[in-house]
Amino acid sequence: MVTVIGAGLAGCEAAWQLAQRHIPVHLYEMRPGRMTPAHTSDRCGELVCSNSLRSDDAERNAVGLLHEEMRRLDSLIMAAADRHRLPAGTALAVDREGFANWLTDCMRQHPYITLIRDEVTALPEQGWVIVASGPLTSSVLAEQLQRRLGSEQLAFFDAIAPIVALESINFDIAWRQSRYGHGNGDDYINCPLDQQQYEQFIDALLSADKVTFKPFEQAPYFEGCLPIEVMAERGRQTPRFGPMKPVGLNNPHQGGQPAYAVVQLRQDNQLGTLWNMVGFQTKLTWSEQQRLFRTIPGLEQAEFYRLGAMHRNTFINSPQLLTSTLQLKSDPRLLFAGQMIGVEGYVESAAMGLLAGLFLAQLYNGHEPLPPPITTAHGALLAHVTAGATRDGFQPMNVNFGLFPPLDPPVGKRWRQQAMSRRALEALQQWIFHAPHPPTPSPEGEG
Repeated sequence: MVTVIGAGLAGCEAAWQLAQRHIPVHLYEMRPGRMTPAHTSDRCGELVCSNSLRSDDAERNAVGLLHEEMRRLDSLIMAAADRHRLPAGTALAVDREGFANWLTDCMRQHPYITLIRDEVTALPEQGWVIVASGPLTSSVLAEQLQRRLGSEQLAFFDAIAPIVALESINFDIAWRQSRYGHGNGDDYINCPLDQQQYEQFIDALLSADKVTFKPFEQAPYFEGCLPIEVMAERGRQTPRFGPMKPVGLNNPHQGGQPAYAVVQLRQDNQLGTLWNMVGFQTKLTWSEQQRLFRTIPGLEQAEFYRLGAMHRNTFINSPQLLTSTLQLKSDPRLLFAGQMIGVEGYVESAAMGLLAGLFLAQLYNGHEPLPPPITTAHGALLAHVTAGATRDGFQPMNVNFGLFPPLDPPVGKRWRQQAMSRRALEALQQWIFHAPHPPTPSPEGEG
């Protein structure tokens, strides 16, 4: 028997993948006995924010590719979404009521799933376990995880800076250099602002639309990760003596003269395709971030693979804690899945639940799990959460093509995403072919 903690998207998907392989599952959900600040019902897989699973375009969008890979892996979440789809252009929007009701029925009716309405206050000391309790994990279980994993390995408040695609940065304006030549001498990308540009940027920053905290997200800012707009509110020159300080840098495009202020970007993934805007965690709305940050010289055509945010989010330091098969290094019978492991978004959470279910099904039957290739959407996202730490730590992320290895040979930008999608689906089919335990047909009346 396997214990799955949490009946959100990841927990339901993991439980389903196991049950479809005739592995009995005890699926624990604390609602309605104990509600979260965001949920309103006791239904499994309740969508607490948008009813959109984002783009369904498998050729031009990484999340659309993830949709298609999940369908080919017999995902329950994708079956529910397709069954309850609403008109939304190329996006996959769902009737949230029908979606959650159908998932709940699937959990209740499957002969290999026992849905238990009770709060888990301690991790089971025996047997296989998947922890998929989500970003609003109860305080009692969170304390248990802190004791088990170490307090420094669990985050409760997420401060995220935007991430930019390297190929979209204008190096006719930007340049590579570390302050005073430290490190390798070119560890950072620098975007310079003169005094007028800086003043205009601060004016726009102060007047831009911000996202307000939800009641359950109220928390004091950490001085080490203040939102860039809060810095500006403390004084117009504050950012220039913080993350935008120009000291130790000389602009080669201006004869080696220092700039008035500088926005620095730091490499964010091992492939070097994604770069983080240093110190630019923010509560600006996403539309305002794109508008405002593209006024920074060198980022006029910036392609953002992640936008900044600050919100309540319980997640673990997965690259330090988990193996490539989502097992806890210190206790391999425990697997983690969903948003808790450092992915953002409904689909990404469900996809990690799917992988956790597949991996545990193989472990349960005495086989060594085989992770999907990094050239697939599942493999790229898995690599981010299990090997994606930088020297400055680990931050959650949505799936995006910047997580994929570059094409070899390279393909022109116009066709690059389609080529990556084709490569991914071909690799996925090979992986499926070698999987040792395909699912059994759904019981009559289910699925």
